[in-house]
Amino acid sequence: MNLTTKRHLPPDLEGTHAIRVCIDRGGTFTDCVATFPVPATAEEPAGERTVVIKLLSEDPAHYDDAPREGLRRILEAATGRPHPRSEKLDTGNVAWVRMGTTVATNALLERKGERCVLITTRGFGDILKIGNQARPRIFDLAIKRPGVVYEEVIELDERVVLDPRGDKVGISGERLRVSQLPDWAMLQKQLEATYARGIRSAAVCLMHAYTFSAHEQQAAEIACKAGFTHVTLSSELAPIAKIVPRAQSTAADAYLTPGIRRYVAGFERGLGPVRVEFMQSDGGLAPAHAFSGLRAILSGPAGGVVGYAATAYSSSARVPVIGFDMGGTSTDVSRYDGRLEHVMEAEAGGVAIAAPQLAISTVAAGGGSRLFFRSGLLAVGPESAGAHPGPACYRKGGGLALTDANLVLGRLRSEHFPSIFGPNEDEPLDVEAPRRLFEKLAQTIAASNGAKSMTVEALALGFVHIANEAMCRPIRALTEARGHAPHDHALACFGGAGGQHACAVAARLGIRRVFVHRLASVLSAHGLALAEVAHEEQAAAATVWTPDAHRDILLPRLQALESAACDRLVEQGYSSSSVSALRFLHLRYEGTDAALMVPEPADSDYARAFEAMHKHEFGFVLHDRKIAVDDIRVRATAAPVSGSRADVYAELESTSHMPITDPASHPAFVEIAKVYFDDGFHETPVLRLGDLAPGSAVTGPAVVLDRNSTVLVEPGWTATATSDQLVLDHVDGKQHAIDDTQISDEPDPVQLAVFAHRFMGIAEHMGRALEKTSVSTNIKERLDFSCALFDPQGNLVANAPHIPVHLGSMSHAVRFQLERFAGNLRSGDVLLANHPHAGGSHLPDITVITPVFSDDGLHIIFFVASRAHHADIGGISPGSMPPSSKELFEEGAVTMGFKIVDNGEFQESDLRSFLIDEPASHPGCAATRNYRD
Repeated sequence: MNLTTKRHLPPDLEGTHAIRVCIDRGGTFTDCVATFPVPATAEEPAGERTVVIKLLSEDPAHYDDAPREGLRRILEAATGRPHPRSEKLDTGNVAWVRMGTTVATNALLERKGERCVLITTRGFGDILKIGNQARPRIFDLAIKRPGVVYEEVIELDERVVLDPRGDKVGISGERLRVSQLPDWAMLQKQLEATYARGIRSAAVCLMHAYTFSAHEQQAAEIACKAGFTHVTLSSELAPIAKIVPRAQSTAADAYLTPGIRRYVAGFERGLGPVRVEFMQSDGGLAPAHAFSGLRAILSGPAGGVVGYAATAYSSSARVPVIGFDMGGTSTDVSRYDGRLEHVMEAEAGGVAIAAPQLAISTVAAGGGSRLFFRSGLLAVGPESAGAHPGPACYRKGGGLALTDANLVLGRLRSEHFPSIFGPNEDEPLDVEAPRRLFEKLAQTIAASNGAKSMTVEALALGFVHIANEAMCRPIRALTEARGHAPHDHALACFGGAGGQHACAVAARLGIRRVFVHRLASVLSAHGLALAEVAHEEQAAAATVWTPDAHRDILLPRLQALESAACDRLVEQGYSSSSVSALRFLHLRYEGTDAALMVPEPADSDYARAFEAMHKHEFGFVLHDRKIAVDDIRVRATAAPVSGSRADVYAELESTSHMPITDPASHPAFVEIAKVYFDDGFHETPVLRLGDLAPGSAVTGPAVVLDRNSTVLVEPGWTATATSDQLVLDHVDGKQHAIDDTQISDEPDPVQLAVFAHRFMGIAEHMGRALEKTSVSTNIKERLDFSCALFDPQGNLVANAPHIPVHLGSMSHAVRFQLERFAGNLRSGDVLLANHPHAGGSHLPDITVITPVFSDDGLHIIFFVASRAHHADIGGISPGSMPPSSKELFEEGAVTMGFKIVDNGEFQESDLRSFLIDEPASHPGCAATRNYRD
């Protein structure tokens, strides 16, 4: 892959639409990648040249629009002719332009969208202000709820209700009736008044419109007649039964889409005729006219996911890949195992998004993350130094950041950065400023804990270890929390800062292979060339899955949706032979809320496929529950007409390896540098990636430089170049440095911070597992539970940020059971208690405690405990919190503690006795009214 800019498009290809352009417009930089044919040579045997352009996303002194400016520079590089900014760009040589953009994301986060009005059913005007019962920042002392995106609300006097004896049948098959006919005249007056106040966008979300859309459609007609230029209907956008996410999604689309449409129109005005496609949040491309605000939220990151999925995954080797996209402010992680992983509901900017989008997790740790010493611990982020003032090395008076740590350690080479720093942006990176700040911080740490002062390098490396641990947490959540082992994966590293941490992060996770694409710093743009054009159709389906229901009801509807989705792609100019479709059913157990999107199995037995997914995801199967179908979905895709999907595993096997035994004599050699690792400084060769031919292999330590990024090959790793990748392989059994460090009683802020991350990660993992495996609304939706770790004496070690009132007495609960069952605990035992004297709070808060034993089963090494609020545990009134109770038993089931699991055997008879027999034995009291929870 040649990234030079010397060879031009051959004259005989002028005007043949040969240049393929991909643009990723980020918040800070806009990356442009273009490919076009050139005559094959020894330097470019594939007969194709790649041009990379990187420019600021905002630079009004030089250009109005960064993507259009990037396209202009590409055309000049490709043709060798000037393309003046004052003229419309000649796109006769351009095959297509594909773009990913953060325009919608930024508008949502900054609340700079279109003024809009929400039209909803009378009585539900505050539905989005009330929202759900989620409490994501339970420890925040000054919680500021994100505001709604609409400016006004119109409550339409209408009502549709579900009624088994109703005279109408909805799209989902549910029967219903209209209990209140809409007052259309009043709606027209209200919309005209709203229009007069300058609002031009409307969101329409009525009760039960997912299955009965007639009233929404009529409301849209009236809004258009009143002059509204954009109207979003929830029945078309998100036909799902939950009104809160449906209404939030509809309002968000009406808030964002007009701005997106203006941006697209402005971009296209400066171009000649050319096909323009945009990346959507689900990883599929859409034509410019169909690009909407709701599906643009993850437009930018989606390109990177598609990029590594197409270049690091092998359909023959079938090794799943974890994407690791580390930028300046944050790190995005994702997973690919041959199919893009989607979530159907997510949150962005305080708004629930009910639309398919790639499963991407973000952690606030990047190259610009600030470094602190807090409460005896080292901390990385979440604050970021940003571009101004930036890290200390930027010469603008900034504080210490992770970039400074890598610079001090020699992992970043200041002499190879351009002189663009300082007040006048004409100076090189400053190495001495961060050294002085690290020295000062080391003295502060020593003074606070009385220990020997750390060296600058040891302190900087400690911050790097902590950042690596922080970035491992979302990866573990993405894998271990969903039943996948991290060590069974490869790691695909991209983004400007990822190469410096790839080896260390992989080693901590037990991952032995890392892929760093030659276009890693612009992979989100390159991925657009490898993406498929996609169109989805979705419809509600309130039924119970059976083979007969599938054959008679669901299959005909799936076929109709598939036909509609495929037709949309054919209308865009794709041949029917290049279009394929996947069918899905959104399934859940009746009485639960954990729905899974199940792709069509080969034998069409969705029930068996659902049970297998449920077992893998949640760890259990409910054999006595019916399987409900919430909705049906079809995803049609058209294969990319260009962009190679080379098999990197096959290339590694077929390429002759050429070990670089003498780096100083190799054409890629730059210099020998002193780089600091766990065991001190190493004389480390620095090589240029562009001069490493396929098959070239270097043993770590080494530093590999690219034009826009740096890759650190740590000791114990080898780096092998292929035509498109730098492949890093772990060749020794050492997992990560902290495991080999002798643990002592002396305070060590590095070890304390690393283990704090580990322990916190375990507690958070417990919470996610409890949330997933529960069928209780209190636990699954309200998140009314807490999880924590305790030492062998029952003292609290770490807790996830859950409910404070639970955590205050859990340590006492653990110590009480430790004394109660002294000498009578063994591996496989689990205890349950809720009595206030046993460390309980109120009776509905039930605590489950598990001792964890050493490998020989002789010693308890720690405890884990969970406490959750149950909706009803019996007593004199439902809810188990009666204000008139005079005795403890009147509030429901109560126990000092018993083994709910004994030596690995679940004691259901004892649980039934606790929740049913014992409460019902008291006068005037009942057993639990919700035992199935």
